[in-house]
Amino acid sequence: MSKKPLDGIVVLDMTRVLAGPYCTMVLSDLGARVIKVERPLVGDDSRHFGPFKNDKSGYFLSINREKESITVDLKKDEGKEIIRRFVKKADVLVENFRPGTMEKLGLGYEDLKKINPRLIYAASSGFGHSGPWSEKPAYDMIVQAMGGVMSVTGWPDGKPTRVGASIGDITAGMFTAIGVNAALYQRGITGEGQKIDVAMLDGQVAILENALVRYAIDGVSPTPLGTRHPTITPFQAFKTKDSWIIVAAGNDKLWVNFCKALKLKDLAKDKEFSTNKQRCDKYEELIKILEPVFMDFTTDEIEKILNDHSIPCTPINKIEDVMKNPQLEARNMFVQSKDKVMGDTIVSGNPIKMTNLPESTSKKGAPELGEHTDKILKELLDYTEEEIEKLKKIKAV
Repeated sequence: MSKKPLDGIVVLDMTRVLAGPYCTMVLSDLGARVIKVERPLVGDDSRHFGPFKNDKSGYFLSINREKESITVDLKKDEGKEIIRRFVKKADVLVENFRPGTMEKLGLGYEDLKKINPRLIYAASSGFGHSGPWSEKPAYDMIVQAMGGVMSVTGWPDGKPTRVGASIGDITAGMFTAIGVNAALYQRGITGEGQKIDVAMLDGQVAILENALVRYAIDGVSPTPLGTRHPTITPFQAFKTKDSWIIVAAGNDKLWVNFCKALKLKDLAKDKEFSTNKQRCDKYEELIKILEPVFMDFTTDEIEKILNDHSIPCTPINKIEDVMKNPQLEARNMFVQSKDKVMGDTIVSGNPIKMTNLPESTSKKGAPELGEHTDKILKELLDYTEEEIEKLKKIKAV
């Protein structure tokens, strides 16, 4: 069997909650061995976030499956020494402390690269390791608001709306994982490691898509439009007899097919709506024509009509609908996590499909706090039984 892309790569995971653990989960899915460093007795904060099953956090499980856990007290010299020993063996270290924290511990990149010049040190933080706000604290909704994403989310004249998933954290985790993989590739050529610095705020600006360039060109800040696309029409949700349906007629050919599907031949021939720019310019007029048409059908009825004419469309699925989706099932996007405490629990599968990345319908569960401490200290870091007992006695692990 072919090896996974990151087989043999050892990742020292000094992260907690979401952005960092999401990054290391991606690396784990690609084949890396991820060893999670946690505070003794307390562990990752997310161990205490719901939902819970058999008193174990589903939140923690969802992004820490298949990792190993050791406990280390970084305030003790003996704990810092464990990390230094680890760095000699690790390929990658990922941390998401507030900038300056690792340096105060004597474990910053400049310190650690002296121990292992091949080390790839990846830092994910709210505002990055440079700039006047570097050491400010940040959470997902802070960067969603500060980075402009919330200003284009929701309905016109509505209350501020947070995106339903923690995209501030998740995009930072994804960008950090991309950086790690690029650094591993470059290390294969140069033999040298490097530092990766990803800011959650930067990530939000990076995903603003056309909102940024629209302001750059027009000088007008984009505002929330509900489900409507700012530069394509019709591309939004329409109310039906019983619910809602999303329609995405993304070009002029689809517009003609859309009109044909709904028996709107006169509208298809109307030169005032023949181009996407014209449809956007006359948006209010066009939508007043279309909305009553959708109200004549149930969502199922109009979905079938539009699908028969190859018009991109979908109902707005609830999570229970998502988990029954045959396309997602075929893509192995729901797998069983085999957790010792929680039992079998469905978690998301790996969205990265590769020929050298075998699919599996199950994943190992999330580790118990410090579950692998003794094993890793002994087998990977060459501590003796006596040394491990001393570390336990002084509560360094």
